[in-house]
Amino acid sequence: MNHAPATASHRRILFASLVGTSVEFYDFYIYATAAALVFGPLFFPAGDPSIQLLASYASLAVAFVARPVGAWVFGHYGDRIGRKSTLVASLMLMGGSTLLVAFLPTYATAGIWAPVLLCVLRFGQGFGLGGEWGGAALLAVENAPEGWRGRYGMVPQLGAPIGFIAANGLFLLLGLWMSPADFLAWGWRIPFVLSIVLVGLGLWVRLKIAETPAFAQVLEEGPPPAVPMGELLRDHLGAAIGGTFGAVACFAVYYIATAFALGYATTTLKIDREVMLGIQLGSILFMAVGITLAGIWSDRTSPARVLTWGCVCAVVAGLILAPGLGSGSLGWIFASLAFALFVMGFVYGPLGAWLPSLYPARVRYTGVSLAFNLAGILGGGLTPVVAQALAQRGGLTPVGLYLAGASLLSLVALLVLRVRERARPVVLEP
Repeated sequence: MNHAPATASHRRILFASLVGTSVEFYDFYIYATAAALVFGPLFFPAGDPSIQLLASYASLAVAFVARPVGAWVFGHYGDRIGRKSTLVASLMLMGGSTLLVAFLPTYATAGIWAPVLLCVLRFGQGFGLGGEWGGAALLAVENAPEGWRGRYGMVPQLGAPIGFIAANGLFLLLGLWMSPADFLAWGWRIPFVLSIVLVGLGLWVRLKIAETPAFAQVLEEGPPPAVPMGELLRDHLGAAIGGTFGAVACFAVYYIATAFALGYATTTLKIDREVMLGIQLGSILFMAVGITLAGIWSDRTSPARVLTWGCVCAVVAGLILAPGLGSGSLGWIFASLAFALFVMGFVYGPLGAWLPSLYPARVRYTGVSLAFNLAGILGGGLTPVVAQALAQRGGLTPVGLYLAGASLLSLVALLVLRVRERARPVVLEP
């Protein structure tokens, strides 16, 4: 196997892709955690805590509607003016929206304007993240040496567990240090304020990197596409559809194992909030291990093969979710969530190398961002809401079947694309 050059340039590029996605996912996850813990009573007053939680999860879904819009806008400029400038802009938008959440009035102070403003800022978060992941993946993969695209592509994926640990770890510490009344009154705002420090770090790193070789080559060969989205839908519609459904499983696994599980455990099972956050912090480490192993395996076989087997295991994770989470035993809850998130590493880690391979460099930013974020709507946007509704009506078994069904959907898409690629393979240009 080829050895990757350990140059300062490569290390800086990988660090830039990692720190950017870590910041973005930290911002995204502190909202998801706050939505599961405090946004219901603060912004959506209602007599029934389950209704509050459903409304809070619905605000979580606003970002998933915004993400494809952000993917279109940032993809357009990413394919026309370059990856670097677009990544800087997406990070600034995401960070600014997150910071402003810290200063929002609650429903008791501002009435209906409180949830409206919360949803507006949530839209800004989703809009920024819509351009973030695709650009970060391309930054890593388009700079990768031959034979190392799987491992380079999995580096920005590690931003997800890092961001999760930073977000939920901070909420856990605040819960331990503060009284429940103080946390509900103002303590939940602290993670949103601190996001500005991380955003500053991300901007500092990204402003020091150069444009990717693949985009530079596109400019040498001729003008960039006038309307990248139009060219993508005209010439690569099959890849766009297949890439979208192929990525659905990772979102379904993640949001059921984190946002839904946290809300269900603390409201229905009455498990202490800090205990459940600790369980999730431990289980998310298995996701990081899965991402790393998936990246190595992708270079030894192919990203598509790893994703295929990951989807098979995700079906199993769905089937064991109900007995694990529903047992009420902390040990079994941890085991079921750890397995689900470990499996997620295999349906998420290879996406950084797999999705870019579906599109030529001319429309790659648009194609990757659109597929990833449309998959976010299908697999993650309404998943906590649907899962909560299913749990209220039929218990956890329908929730597990929902996860298994989403994983089967991705499995079918991957198998269809494998047949298509054998007939006409698409090669990722250096």
